[in-house]
Amino acid sequence: MTTQGTALETVQGTARGTLHGRAALVTGGGRGIGAATALRLARDGADVALTYVHGKEAAEDVVRSVEALGRRAVALRADAADAAEAAGAVTRAAEALGGLDVLVNNAGVGVLGPLETLTDEDVDRVLAVNVRGVFVASRAAAGRMGAGGRIITIGTCMSQRVPGPGGTLYATSKSALIGLTKALARELGGRGITANVVHPGPTDTGMNPATGPAAATQAALTALGRFGTAAEVASMVAYLAGPDAAYITGAEFAVDGGHAA
Repeated sequence: MTTQGTALETVQGTARGTLHGRAALVTGGGRGIGAATALRLARDGADVALTYVHGKEAAEDVVRSVEALGRRAVALRADAADAAEAAGAVTRAAEALGGLDVLVNNAGVGVLGPLETLTDEDVDRVLAVNVRGVFVASRAAAGRMGAGGRIITIGTCMSQRVPGPGGTLYATSKSALIGLTKALARELGGRGITANVVHPGPTDTGMNPATGPAAATQAALTALGRFGTAAEVASMVAYLAGPDAAYITGAEFAVDGGHAA
């Protein structure tokens, strides 16, 4: 099993410099894909802010790892379910880093189960974090970004293919991000700001380990027959944040091992 520590080590190394002078905010950046993304962006030269809700110690570990790469970093407590906190995190990140060039909407929650077991409270929480939180953070970030700004949102392979029951609420919330991304691309394109969405497949993280009880079933749903790593997802995010992706917007990118094939 890939632990968070080894996942972070995977993306550390000599700074590539493609994001030198850029400032990024990664929501939910204290663990899993978010932590790997924060480290990869820092390795590529960016200063990084990240948000967390409960995992303060883990978030501070990521900050120290970013600083070890010679970049500035700050961890901000913000609950994406709270619209004011989600937007406020963007303001706080920009103030701490002296601006904002890249927003990675990574924070999310997943409530899985049969349709009849999902409560109204489940619906409210999932839509608040996965949809409204992304919307308000993107709106706040767009107000601070200039030409070359990047909004990158983490979706899911389940918006491309739902292989079985139990994913109704989660797939609904993440599928909304496709429409949001395409609309952002149209609305912000004239200002030179791009918006794209990345769809991870089964990914080895603390929340969904490759040694978990359902791991073999998930791996078998991919063409490659394995889980992805957080670093593999982070590499796509870093590419979209960089200068080589300047002409890419309103697009979906599957990093799913062929889950949708």
